Amino acid sequence: MRRHAPRGPAAHADDRVTATVVRHDEQGWALMSDGSFVFDDTGALLPDGRIVPPHRPVPASVTE
Repeated sequence: MRRHAPRGPAAHADDRVTATVVRHDEQGWALMSDGSFVFDDTGALLPDGRIVPPHRPVPASVTE
């Protein structure tokens, strides 16, 4: 993990995507300064191995 000051957001914070270290847009993922991976589908893999499932909005036609 990269160490810097000020510290970036925590791995489970909503704003964790602000601390990007490496982006691979062609592959659909980014490595964050806290060691987590964030994917284009809004899912994530946290440094401790936990998975954050994608949080996709429900289309308006489905809720009507």
